[in-house]
Amino acid sequence: MNLKALCEEAGVKLYDSELVSENGKKIYRIYIMKEGGVNLDDCARLSEILSPIFDVEPPVNGEYFLEVSSAGLERKLSTLEHFEKSVGEMLKITTNEKEKIQGKLVKVEGENIFLQDDGREICIEFSQVKKAKTFIEW
Repeated sequence: MNLKALCEEAGVKLYDSELVSENGKKIYRIYIMKEGGVNLDDCARLSEILSPIFDVEPPVNGEYFLEVSSAGLERKLSTLEHFEKSVGEMLKITTNEKEKIQGKLVKVEGENIFLQDDGREICIEFSQVKKAKTFIEW
């Protein structure tokens, strides 16, 4: 089963998935994104596509609940792929040396993340990123 392809069939992009335990229940959570934003219909459509497939090929062992959710406007970035999917957005990054940097993500090349802030380009190596998240300027 190719989760990425199934998301594209539903007209959305896979951002991430995780297995969490909340109140003693296993939840398999899928985060999606789409140009212009994700709405409830997008989540329902993907859920309807995945449910019969997961009945035959469960993504986890044992009983679980499937949850499809928007990745959100403000979300954490923990993989290079997350950074690649967020090009053009505003980021706040904390480095391993506790330096705080923010700017617009302009590109990702190899292990390097490039931000633009006040006309200057900042290059940060992915291994130096302790925390990163997108943010919206209101």
